[in-house]
Amino acid sequence: MVHPIRRLSPVALALAFALAVVPVRAQEPDWVSRSNENSQVLLEVLARFAPEGAGQFGVDGLDEEVFELPLDINDRTVEALEGAIATLQERLAAEEDPAVRQDLEILIQAAEDNIEGTRVYERNLIPTFDVANTVFQGIHALLDDQIPEERRPAALVRLRKYAGEVEGYTPIAEQAEAYIRRWMNEPGLLGPFRGELEKSLSNSSRYVDGIGQLFEKYGIEGYEDTYATLRDQLAGYDAFVRDELMQHARDDFRLPAEVYAYNLKTVGVDMPVQELVSRAKTSFREIQNEMQSIAELIATQRGYESTDYRDVIRELKKEQLVGEAILPHYEQRMKDVEKLIRDHDVITLPERDAIIRLASEAESAAVPAPHMQPPRLIGNTGERGQFVLPLSIPGEDGEDVGFDDFTNQAASWTLTVHEGRPGHELQWSAMVERGVSLARALFAFNSVNAEGWALYAEAEMKPYEPLDGQLMALQHRLLRAARAYLDPGLQLGEISREDAFRVLEHEVVTSHAMALQEVERYTFWAPAQATAYFCGYQRLMELRTDTERMLGDAFDRHAFHDFILSQGLLPPSLLRKAVMEDFVPSAKPQVAADMVRG
Repeated sequence: MVHPIRRLSPVALALAFALAVVPVRAQEPDWVSRSNENSQVLLEVLARFAPEGAGQFGVDGLDEEVFELPLDINDRTVEALEGAIATLQERLAAEEDPAVRQDLEILIQAAEDNIEGTRVYERNLIPTFDVANTVFQGIHALLDDQIPEERRPAALVRLRKYAGEVEGYTPIAEQAEAYIRRWMNEPGLLGPFRGELEKSLSNSSRYVDGIGQLFEKYGIEGYEDTYATLRDQLAGYDAFVRDELMQHARDDFRLPAEVYAYNLKTVGVDMPVQELVSRAKTSFREIQNEMQSIAELIATQRGYESTDYRDVIRELKKEQLVGEAILPHYEQRMKDVEKLIRDHDVITLPERDAIIRLASEAESAAVPAPHMQPPRLIGNTGERGQFVLPLSIPGEDGEDVGFDDFTNQAASWTLTVHEGRPGHELQWSAMVERGVSLARALFAFNSVNAEGWALYAEAEMKPYEPLDGQLMALQHRLLRAARAYLDPGLQLGEISREDAFRVLEHEVVTSHAMALQEVERYTFWAPAQATAYFCGYQRLMELRTDTERMLGDAFDRHAFHDFILSQGLLPPSLLRKAVMEDFVPSAKPQVAADMVRG
């Protein structure tokens, strides 16, 4: 998975991607340079309200800056975005280049969506902030192996500002408490979900410990006193959440309909919910049938007693990688996959290695699933993105629970494809290396495109993998279909948490740890986001089918894949438009020539 910045909400942006950068961008086309000048209008808003996030994207001069949370932050944000929209609309009226015009429309839509989201949440929910996580992410953005050593001392300045030790700065914990109090007793607003608050409180010490560990690891001197002060402040904020905000908490995790609809829209889902659910349920059964066929072959080969796909998966999961064996295995698996890509001419690969690493305890709490840290999009200097693998997550009782879903040999095939190549790592690297505009790479971001491509990549590589790898690829596809009906079902009150756990643990055959982070994702971590995988996969398969039908023998899979990645993260409608108006016509002369020769 990839973690996006879509809404320009200051807090959401402060929790933006951890920094990862990729090789230097090739000479970009003139239209891209002109488009990127327009993106600066929104980047300035980003830098103003969420400097940590803007710095992570590569905007210079923000390493020592931190976001602030005045009581009127929503009005200030909306005002800034409305000003940006006016500027962009003026430029749109004067622009003639179709590509630049499209990017201007993307930028305007992104700003309008963020205004809508700000007001939707303001109308419906009492705000809540995971302050310890926010601070951890802000520090981690500077204390990272890929950050140049000379930039890392700025983390101490950030720490002092978070603690309110710099003149003009109020402690972030104090700001968050005051902001919540501003809305806590507002009539008509729903309180936060109790389970979300409890999870945040149980993870708080992990983030606080992680902050100190980062300063120790990178040898930043003089942090101790400020860190102790901040630790006390965060403890005080946790006490406020536990003693006061918890009194307003709701036991029903379901979001108001307006909020959930906005979430679906902002992740890029363009299907009516009932169509999405219907397609997903049908696919779920079809995938199970295909899994059963492969499971019987594996059981026969390996002498398993049961041929049921569930039992076969449980047997395959016994082949666990442990400790120091995990990273070398995944690094070799990446090489195996790259060889398959080259042998079968799937897509263009870069001449460099991908990075895979294990997550720290704090990172696992913050993002409890395998993920790719997306690339820095501005000012790349040769660094690369990172495929991050958590090995355990905090359970219901606060104790760690381990995964067996990602550390078995069979599953490493499809996970490497999804998070690595030709999935997310290649997707994001291609955007930078091939000169994709910031509007298409950043402000057009939608999970339907990003996750749809990675799931599509799994399907493309599945036929070349060994049978056990194919079965686990189908298991992962089954999970994505399950998400597309469990997430809406839970939010619409049609499915219970118990039903969801049963489907995930019995039918999909996930570990309890995996099922737990899935249910938390659907209920409070990121409701609606999990539906994007299935929706994006369906839309991309539809587009591939239509393109092949139109081009016939002239269809070039390698060229099609390269073209898709060259378009950035366009939503499905714009991606289809690009393929039909640019890719298909470019291949038609060859179709005509073939007909003449025939």
